[in-house]
Amino acid sequence: MKVYRVVVLPGDGIGPEIMEGALEVLQKLQELSGNFTLDFDFHKAGAAYYIESGESISSDAVKAIREADATLKGPVGLPWVRNPDGTEAGVLGGVLRVGLDLYANLRPIRLFPNVPTPLRERIPDSIDYLFLRENSEGLYLSRGVGIVTEEAATDTLMVTRKGCERIARFAFKLALDKERGAPEDGKRRVTFIDKSNVLRSFHFFRTIFKRVAEEMTEVETEYLYADAAAAALIIRPEHFQVVVTENMLGDILSDLGGATVGGLGMCPSGNIGDDLAYFEPIHGSAPDIAGKNLANPISQIRSAAMMLDYLGEKEDADLLEKAIWEALQKGRFAVTFGGRIDGGVRAAVGAIEEELERCYEIAHRS
Repeated sequence: MKVYRVVVLPGDGIGPEIMEGALEVLQKLQELSGNFTLDFDFHKAGAAYYIESGESISSDAVKAIREADATLKGPVGLPWVRNPDGTEAGVLGGVLRVGLDLYANLRPIRLFPNVPTPLRERIPDSIDYLFLRENSEGLYLSRGVGIVTEEAATDTLMVTRKGCERIARFAFKLALDKERGAPEDGKRRVTFIDKSNVLRSFHFFRTIFKRVAEEMTEVETEYLYADAAAAALIIRPEHFQVVVTENMLGDILSDLGGATVGGLGMCPSGNIGDDLAYFEPIHGSAPDIAGKNLANPISQIRSAAMMLDYLGEKEDADLLEKAIWEALQKGRFAVTFGGRIDGGVRAAVGAIEEELERCYEIAHRS
């Protein structure tokens, strides 16, 4: 039996409760599968740990992440915990994403059954694309090093040839590996989003992306400016298969995509490099609903499924995703408009575990 060492960072706010639900589902999945064991190694990190220690994460935790097979992370940060410069303290993006060179932030955007969406009359799976955010460069590379005076402030957007090329290649690999093309027409398509009509850095990025695209004749390539893309992601989301863009634009536009599929509570993510990866919900810690039995654990559970896929347990990852789909399709629990769940974590976890049992029974029977 394979044993995977997984670092767990429960996080802040609703993080510990949705993480508990995700780990319970993973435990159930291990029992049903019998093919692997997850050896969990828990560490503190985030805003609460910052208050306690003066740092977002310990050096021991970072070392454990470097040595682990994968990391499962809950949402971190609390709005009132700030650095002296006014930026939010206790967040981990700069420490982990940049520090570990996890250059690809992968965010699946998929509409599940019976999940309310502001895009009326959309049917399940009519929205199903992968949003790829460059994760180590762009405007966010200026985090903590911008220049501020009494009269002005500046942050610098920087992209490199290496960074642009590797995220472009990652995007085309996603398009080829994804089981189906765009819902609209079945085509394998990569959409590149920028503001190259305004900024030289984006023109540089587009030029490098085009050179990579010329090698990938099996995949259709298209280009959109960020403002036009914001409209297109709402008007015709079924058109997209893989979307790729710069760090800050990706942060903003992927949240827009999340809103079209019922809220950020439905959306997982992976931060992936050449040798390391961690997986987390794309939403924040929502301290206003922590402990009120309203939190939606689906983003955390789907992040766990992404982690299993990354570890090579694709069949089990797919069955977990199917169990979530079946539980929602059968109305086993209800997602409210905006992404919360009636009955909270327990309602969702119980239903998903029962559907997991059915999915495994059917899979083994066939």
